[in-house]
Amino acid sequence: MVDYSKWTNIEISDDEDDTHPNIDTPSLFRWRHQARLERMAELEHEKDELTKAKQSYQARLVDVKERLKNKEGKENELEKELEKIEKEGKDLDCREEELLKKEKKTPWNVDTISKAGFEKTMFNKQQARKNDDNLTEEEREERLKRFVKENEKLCKEYGMLRKYEDSKRFLQNHLDLVCDDTANYLVIWSINLEMEEKHDLMAHVAHQCICLQYILELGKQLDVDPRACVGSFFSKIQNCMPEYRLQFENEIEAFKERIKKRAEEKIEEAIVESEAERKSRLGPGGLDPVEVFDELPDELKKCFETRDTELLQKTIASMDVDVATYHMKRCVDSGLWVPNAAECLLNEDTDEIKLGSKNIETEESPNLESNPNNLD
Repeated sequence: MVDYSKWTNIEISDDEDDTHPNIDTPSLFRWRHQARLERMAELEHEKDELTKAKQSYQARLVDVKERLKNKEGKENELEKELEKIEKEGKDLDCREEELLKKEKKTPWNVDTISKAGFEKTMFNKQQARKNDDNLTEEEREERLKRFVKENEKLCKEYGMLRKYEDSKRFLQNHLDLVCDDTANYLVIWSINLEMEEKHDLMAHVAHQCICLQYILELGKQLDVDPRACVGSFFSKIQNCMPEYRLQFENEIEAFKERIKKRAEEKIEEAIVESEAERKSRLGPGGLDPVEVFDELPDELKKCFETRDTELLQKTIASMDVDVATYHMKRCVDSGLWVPNAAECLLNEDTDEIKLGSKNIETEESPNLESNPNNLD
């Protein structure tokens, strides 16, 4: 049997009844319609307020339970706070039931009795970040390079901020920075600053890096996009318990120690690599061509830089024999100059170069095998 009872509680249209001839009928209809719209708006406002109150209740409930679980604060105080919040939750449930009853008793009217046949609502919802667990090391490195190229200026701007409110506002205005790539860039920047002995600046960038890492970790714990946790983190860190603040500061100190240790390791690695590179450059006489070139007189440097053999011959001919012999022997021992054995003979007994009348003359161009501008 069909139930027609829902049709018995319908409010008639504003313009369906007869009015007294002395009454301004259009004005009366407008007043009735306006009064009904205000009642509907008030009901919607109550529903919105209830929704906000429930969201606040859920957030505080999760926060207190998490603090109880991690033992952040006095247990007795946290249990009392939890009991108070749970009581508020029961009051909210009662308010919701009363609101539903009130909505159910509200008569249908011309504005609510019908609905649109075809309607589509689009929400501007943030898309979850792509999972990069399946990326190879090469792909991750390439992605980081691309990210740094596009956002390095913004990353450095965030790293230099001082106040929590400024950091919060900056990240909320640049949500694309709330990701692992920014954290990785800040780590690398901190290491480079420590290697340059800019200790105070390194400590500040490290603090900003830990703030971002806490936001990313909070997103993982709540299983939500970390971009939605920016406001929550900064509100919490500004109004946190002393135990939480101490834990946060200890994490920063531990991070700075790791940065210092890694910077020392990279400096040692650079020294070892530089020494190995130097040994690989040594010429037949055991000299480093870079060091030999740096110690050459300016006029000889110019000859090697321009690779002008004619100028080299003239310069050698104009120099003192002992000075020319000293530098040319070092060039040969370092491999910077590979002489022609038929024209440029080194007298092993006197350590002099036999080149014509002044012993500083050649018939053919010397063989320059190295470019002193790129001696690596």
